[in-house]
Amino acid sequence: MDQQGLSAPPVIGAAAPVPYPTAAAAPYQAAYQHLYQQQQQQHQQLQIFWADQYREIEQTTDFKNHNLPLARIKKIMKADEDVRMIAAEAPVVFARACEMFILELTHRGWDHAEENKRRTLQKNDIAAAITRTDVFDFLVDIVPREEGKDEAIPRPIPGGPVDPLYYYVQQ
Repeated sequence: MDQQGLSAPPVIGAAAPVPYPTAAAAPYQAAYQHLYQQQQQQHQQLQIFWADQYREIEQTTDFKNHNLPLARIKKIMKADEDVRMIAAEAPVVFARACEMFILELTHRGWDHAEENKRRTLQKNDIAAAITRTDVFDFLVDIVPREEGKDEAIPRPIPGGPVDPLYYYVQQ
């Protein structure tokens, strides 16, 4: 207030503090803290996952044994009419990339199953992993969510840990 008893006008664009009752906010704060800790733990697990993948790639010396069939991968690559020839290394690298893709999607689906206190991975866990991760947006129409069967999927907390999408290694 100034000398004449008038208060200064509020600053435009500045948010006025909103008083929250602390007793009513306690359950929400505990739930928020639990969700935040859960996201941090998942973030750490994904960092460990990608570090292990990188280490495994660096240590690979056997390029003849694969988990995915190279002939099938070549067939899929040749399905594109623009592809004329395929280098011998291309299906091997593509097979490894597919393995990593499947592993990450499974890992994220498993996190969702554990959040729901289950030890069985279900289709809705994979759908939840796809919904939660921006990189998997291209799969949203391929793996539709089964509404009503699953609980609501919690979204990442703004300002929470950043989702490690992929690590690019410069050479």
